[in-house]
Amino acid sequence: MHLESIAAISTAFGTAGISVIRISGESAILEFNKIFKGRDLNKVKSHTVHYGHIINNDGSHLDEVMVTVLRAPKTFTAENTVEVNCHGGILITQKVLERILELDIRLANPGEFSERAYLNGRIDLVEAESIMDLIHAKSEKAMKIANLGVQKETSKLIRNLRDKLLTIIAHIEVNIDYPEYDDAIVMSKEIIKPKTLDLINEIDLILRESQKNQIIRDGVKTAIVGKPNVGKSSLLNALLDEERAIVTEIEGTTRDTIEAYINVSGVTLKLMDTAGIRDTEDVVEKIGVNRSKKAITEAELVLLVLDRSKALTKEDQTLLALTKDQRRIIIGNKADLPKALQLEEVLSISTLTKEGLKDLEKAILKLLSLEDIESRDFNYLSNVRHIQKVKEAKQSLLNVLASIEIDMPVDVYAIDLTQAWKSLGEILGEYYQDDLLNELFSKFCLGK
Repeated sequence: MHLESIAAISTAFGTAGISVIRISGESAILEFNKIFKGRDLNKVKSHTVHYGHIINNDGSHLDEVMVTVLRAPKTFTAENTVEVNCHGGILITQKVLERILELDIRLANPGEFSERAYLNGRIDLVEAESIMDLIHAKSEKAMKIANLGVQKETSKLIRNLRDKLLTIIAHIEVNIDYPEYDDAIVMSKEIIKPKTLDLINEIDLILRESQKNQIIRDGVKTAIVGKPNVGKSSLLNALLDEERAIVTEIEGTTRDTIEAYINVSGVTLKLMDTAGIRDTEDVVEKIGVNRSKKAITEAELVLLVLDRSKALTKEDQTLLALTKDQRRIIIGNKADLPKALQLEEVLSISTLTKEGLKDLEKAILKLLSLEDIESRDFNYLSNVRHIQKVKEAKQSLLNVLASIEIDMPVDVYAIDLTQAWKSLGEILGEYYQDDLLNELFSKFCLGK
């Protein structure tokens, strides 16, 4: 338990009905009681709420408050905790915090409450990171993924893999250290190889599904591209169902990228409406065209818009070539007009009548391999750090197979199996470095 007590405002900055200030540490209750006029908080039961006032140094009332007393270890941080509900004005909240910080209590660092919860064994690192994911979730599906992490379900997935690895490692160690033990299973390569292959197959499934979760969690950077005046901005507005981009008959109206977010069946698309790509002498438009080309290379999904009412042009062919290696959907806009475009695999829509927009949403989900988004199991990883550690574990298991192929001694297999076990442990935070924790928790809110 930390001896130093900390405090911070836990509610969002701004005017509201109430604000909550959280205090945590061994002396949290003892210290706060010095400025609280009401019941003696040192004598009250845990998990109880008490009415009173915070008093100034001269004995005058600073604010009328409701105070929750939570005694260790049954608190978020596993430390003594006080939560002060004061009036929600910006000034009064700040004054109450300042009064608390006059005690033997310091201002918390960003994420320090969650960091203490982790360091005190209250939560693992997956749970801590999932709390932040829950706060920043952009869709209900992303919120569901984060909740599975908070509820320890994601951690169970990793612990299950580690338990299987540990069983193999333990049997190998018994064979090495106690060869005379008759009841021990002799761990030959004939036994270890299929078990390792099973683990690799399990990890491959986790990686496939986790990459889909990552798309749901982080969203997809999506570029809407096309030559001038094919309806890129109209498509953006149609998807958003609002006038975000200027739409005119004049070519080159959009001269820079316009960004907006849209939720497609639980997947967040970060839409970038780019300037029309064409040869131009206009200096400003040329900058927009260059940015559009850059957006294509950076995009995770490209919506290439063509004019369905016109034949394919040189500019269209250039765009088809530019985007051929990208994950893309080719859209034929202006389906309300007679068709002149001759090109296969074109999804026809009309931004004017909204025809085909539902089909476009289905095509996006299919391209992202998320057609089953409404029924799929979300209990996989979504965090880049976690996925990378699983990849490292897989590589260690592949090293085991390589050692088996060249007939290395069984004790050599244990080295890579142990490394795989440790890599998975790093996901949970069982092995960590201070700079990693500082990086992770610095991204949290001040009062979290």
